[in-house]
Amino acid sequence: MTAQSPVTARRVKMAGLYAVLIILLLVAVVPLLWALSSSFKPVSEIFVYPPQLWPSHGTLQNFSDLFNNVPFPRWLWTSLWVSIVATAVAVFFCALGGYAFAKYRFPGQRILFDIMFSSMMIPFAVILIPLFVEMARIGWADQYVALIVPWVAPAFGIFMMRQFIVQSVPDEVIEAARIDGASEFGIFLRVVLPIVRPALGALAVWNFLNSYNSFLWPLVVLSTEERFTLPLGLNSLVGSYSREYGLVMAGTILAAVPTLLLFFFLRKQLIEGLTVGSVKG
Repeated sequence: MTAQSPVTARRVKMAGLYAVLIILLLVAVVPLLWALSSSFKPVSEIFVYPPQLWPSHGTLQNFSDLFNNVPFPRWLWTSLWVSIVATAVAVFFCALGGYAFAKYRFPGQRILFDIMFSSMMIPFAVILIPLFVEMARIGWADQYVALIVPWVAPAFGIFMMRQFIVQSVPDEVIEAARIDGASEFGIFLRVVLPIVRPALGALAVWNFLNSYNSFLWPLVVLSTEERFTLPLGLNSLVGSYSREYGLVMAGTILAAVPTLLLFFFLRKQLIEGLTVGSVKG
């Protein structure tokens, strides 16, 4: 038997890679297609066997009921404004913390950075109960502020901004701004932030998705139905005595629209922010 040529071996590897990617794509896309199809089906057709991707009797009744019979607009608005505020605050403080770790030298810097970085290894389930007890004791239980304040400076965001600033913001630029008489905070606002815009966009997308899709923490801290976020609201449609799967599917499809729009407008910053340093030695 003759050995395979380098070209043939490369083609086999690429074919295998594409096959794996296609399988992963189907795993991700098929549930979305099924949810989209089910949102236009009456309940009697959603769980027919064998499953039918295309609805036999398409209807908009699920979307109509979503707006007329349940407070879907309020759930959506609550999730949107909470996620926008949480993202804006987190991006600012993460950039500020990352800038401090990247460009300043102060006593205990290494220890503080190690503690901050190590906190990413702690499962959220470990701090869930203590965090709720803290929110309850200061009077923030069942308040929107409890959905924002605990996440104003996530460790991943600080680490990400620190790495980006180290690689993208030369010390000479900062020194030149100081010589020109700029204040330290002014340097951060007018010099550093414009340079790290791609990282800010990537961090904004990551933080918005985390806040917008959050389910466990709002489930624990919110007890009033009028304050429900979108994930909690959709979950309430599937209870012990009522299972409105058609409404859930319609709500899921509409809930995906803001995230798709966010990715569409910030996709350039997201890609640039996530690939920083990939071609540097």
